[in-house]
Formats: sequence, C-alpha cells, structure tokens
Amino acid sequence: RSIQAARLADWDGRAPSPEFDRLLADLSNILGTPPAKVKEEQQRQAGPEAPIFIPAPEPPDNSYLTKVKRFSILGGITFTLISLIVIFSVSPRDHAPVVELKTNSSSPSGRQFLAGEVFRDRLQDNNMGPEMVVIPAGTFRMGDIQGIGDKDELPVHEVRISKVFAMGRYEVTFEEYDQFAHATGRELPDDKGWGRARRPVINVDWWNAEAYAKWLSEQTGKRYRLPSEAEWEYAARANKDTTYWWGNELDSIMANCDGCDARWGGKQTAPVGSFQENPFNFFDTAGNVWEWLQDCWHESYMDAPRNGLAWLAASRGDCGQRVLRGGSWSNGPGDLRSSYRDRESPGYRKDDIGFRLARDLDR
Repeated sequence: RSIQAARLADWDGRAPSPEFDRLLADLSNILGTPPAKVKEEQQRQAGPEAPIFIPAPEPPDNSYLTKVKRFSILGGITFTLISLIVIFSVSPRDHAPVVELKTNSSSPSGRQFLAGEVFRDRLQDNNMGPEMVVIPAGTFRMGDIQGIGDKDELPVHEVRISKVFAMGRYEVTFEEYDQFAHATGRELPDDKGWGRARRPVINVDWWNAEAYAKWLSEQTGKRYRLPSEAEWEYAARANKDTTYWWGNELDSIMANCDGCDARWGGKQTAPVGSFQENPFNFFDTAGNVWEWLQDCWHESYMDAPRNGLAWLAASRGDCGQRVLRGGSWSNGPGDLRSSYRDRESPGYRKDDIGFRLARDLDR
C-alpha cells in the first residue's frame, strides 16, 4: 500500500546519506522501530560504517494469514531495495540509446522517428552535435492551469503540436558552445570560475543563441532553431497538468534553484543531467539556467497561436524583449513552475541565462 524510494545515485554506502536515512525512517513508520538491543548487536557485528536495516519482530502468531502477511511484507521490501540498487546503478544518461544521424544521410521524410528517441547529428569537422530528443505530436493545455500564477500566464488555452519535432535533451553546454565560438572566432563567454565542459553555457544573449543555431544548421544541413514558447512548455510538462512535471509540490532533489538542492542551489549552475529527467526524457526544464526562446514578449495569451508556432507578431507584443522559461539556480521554486514566464532584451547577458535548441524533423 506504500512504496518507499530514495535517490541513492551519489551514495557510496558508507557516508551518512539523508535520502537513505529518510528511507529507513519511512520503513520504520510502517514496520515499527527495532529494539535497541538488536540494533546495538547488529552495529557491533557489522562495524561502525555499515547501515542497519532490521525489520521489527511481529507478535507471536502462528495463523496462516499472519504468515502470509509477514512473507508479503518482507518480500515486498526486499524487492524494493533490490530494485533501488539496480535503478540507481545506471546513470540517467544511459536510459535511452543515442543514435547518430549523419549529415549526408537521406531526408528523414521516409524515416519514422520514435517518441523519446535520442539522436545526434555529425558535424562537418566530424564532431557530434548536441543530444536531441524526439517529441511526439499532441495536444496540451498551456498556461496557469493550477490558478496560482500571474496574469501573463492567462488565459489557459489548448495548443495542438501537429508535427513531430526534436528538442535538446540538455541545455547547451560550454563544451558545445565553445566549439562554435572557436570555429567562428567569437569571444568565449565567462563561466564565473564554475567550470565549463558539461555545465550549461551562461552569459550568452539571444543573438548568441540564434547564431549558434544557424551555425549548427549549416554544419549539419538540418534546421536547428530556438524552441517556441508553446513547444518548450509542451516538452517541460511532459503530459502533466501539475505545477511541476513531477507534481504540485517542490521536491528539493529534483532541481537546481535557490531553496532546492543544497549543492548548487543559490550558488551556481550544476552540470547538465545532474537531476532526474522528465517523462519526455528532458533534463533541467525546471531550474539550473533560464532558457531563451523564439517568441516576442506578450503580456497575456489573448489571441496566442494554438498551433505551437512561435508568437512573433509585434502588433500585440514587444519584440524588443524575448521570452525566457524554466527558472534558474538563483531563483526561488515559484519561478520553476512549468507555466512561469519571464523576458529580457535580446542583448541581455547574465550568469543564470542559457538556452537549448529545437530541430525540425521534416527536412
């Protein structure tokens, strides 16, 4: 009736782990606390660094139903713990194989892309482009579904994504962006001393993001671009109407924000893929860095496109400001909501702003 779980990917089995301690506490609440003498004897035999897990003894009862109940509980706990070991021995990046799509390959119009498939395009210099995830066509409700947001998240409206497309599995990293900067003679963005490689690129403006997408398109012969605001929310929600893709309440181990994970939250960016991916196989759609999108800023969704395309009409909006989504390491949990919106001028750069790309699959 209860499923207990803990994120143990970073635990070495010896050092204290808040997640493992919480798991033990939850199981103790279900089974009862073991007697102190039994705990002490177990600790003495196993050594000071070994974790303890001893089910509480049940009152003597030889009835058939009690034996079945005892067997079911112990079997369920054993299965759960074994499953945790298997699950967390696999890195999140290993959940889906990465397929290479070569530059000189034929048009994918005859190729059937599978939802959730991860692929990379090869560049002209034989390096690989960013990992992209195939997103299925579908319909979703866009905006403040929960009724806790701002006026610019209204009215809630239905959007139909009519074509399969792909979006970056991760936010664009320094490793990927630096390759572009070196190839085009551009200035390398400042990493604040936090490190480059697999950390999301920061201190890049909207024009930088557009230029990187154009360069990648030239390198691969495919159309890379910034996602539309509707495409981004569709991918971030992953078929969920909740405040965050994992539910309505903040989970501090699911994202990097000020008030979330203690390692980086309120301090700096985290390496991409440090937290659990959403059901559509995307990482860091909540927190880490803000992400530039195609759309011009509009104060509400009145007359917003319902076909998933970017809203570029300046008649009701302000193309002197571009949309940002996702929140960052420096923002509170409220800014990580799937429907939360922000904006900045296209030339604005900051240490909590980056981007990820989209790619069309019909060419």
